Amino acid sequence: MNYIFLLLVTLKIFKRKLTQLQEIMGFQTSHTTKWMSQPIFKAKEDPIDVHENSLIQRTALNLIDHSETNTNYILSGYDSWVTRHPSALKSFERLMKAAIGKRIIIFLDYDGTLSPIVNDPERAFMSDEMRAAVCEVATYFPTAIISGRSRDKVKDFVKLNNLYYAGSHGMDIMAPSMPVTSSAGEHIDIAINKSGTEVPFQPAKKYLPAIREILRILKIEVKEIKGAMIEDNGFCISVHFRQVQDEDYDLLEMKVKSVLENHPQFCLTEGKKVMEIRPSIKWNKGNAVEYFLDTLGLSSCNDILPVYIGDDRTDEDAFKVIQSREQGYPIIVSSIPRETKALYSLRDPSEVLIFLSRLAKWRKTAY
Repeated sequence: MNYIFLLLVTLKIFKRKLTQLQEIMGFQTSHTTKWMSQPIFKAKEDPIDVHENSLIQRTALNLIDHSETNTNYILSGYDSWVTRHPSALKSFERLMKAAIGKRIIIFLDYDGTLSPIVNDPERAFMSDEMRAAVCEVATYFPTAIISGRSRDKVKDFVKLNNLYYAGSHGMDIMAPSMPVTSSAGEHIDIAINKSGTEVPFQPAKKYLPAIREILRILKIEVKEIKGAMIEDNGFCISVHFRQVQDEDYDLLEMKVKSVLENHPQFCLTEGKKVMEIRPSIKWNKGNAVEYFLDTLGLSSCNDILPVYIGDDRTDEDAFKVIQSREQGYPIIVSSIPRETKALYSLRDPSEVLIFLSRLAKWRKTAY
């Protein structure tokens, strides 16, 4: 029996390694979106000025995820992938030309987009330059951070008050503490309750007692697995396994699934080196985008241009919403070819920083 068990474990490890290799080569076996044929667009790269080049040099070492092999730089597959999903930097002038006269709304993921993916999720800090760029963009355009983290935690990381924040993949949304001004200069009223404070929108609130119970049991079950980290994200639970040995992953997965057997109203999904436990409700980052547009009174407008930048599978729901509206720019942050519904791409957070800086500079000079 021991030999059979070892054989099964070995086969599962081999399968995971094969899956990782397929993802590097551009095949997302665990994601259901299909390749989309995009118009081939060959554009000259906009010149990067001295300031932008300095930003790249000063931030690249801190923003690039060194735990992921940048295989794309030597794989021709990335070049062909970029023809389907052109660089948002190389396409910047064209994108902004189409944006003239439109009301731009910015949506941003946090981990892997504004901050690097790191071994310790508690140390996923954004740089001061990134914070300044986000703050400046938010002075010109309604801006929202939509993260898998808890709302309070992502706000503690970002440390800005002129934004919308949505935590737990959009299951915990709060309006900003100051009036929002649209890109057209119009003031937008935020719904507040009679006491004068913002009203949180929490579609999964009834699941909180069950989430607390799952969290309590899970911490006990996985405490002996070296490298496993449990993160309380409010309306979802993240089980990080970036530092877990390959031979321990199957045991970790088994324990997580066994905890959920008594909670069928929850589902298990997987992101970048993380398993996430969420209520099985029809609510995701795409729904959060729609909610924000409704809140801003823009959902039925034909002159809006939502821009969503994200790096994870959970961001695909938001890309899909923007695609279905046939308005706006869904932008994926990835240095490897991946199946995605995004139309454009950026390699890593350092390019996100350049894109946001350019966007703010364009707004200042265009109006």
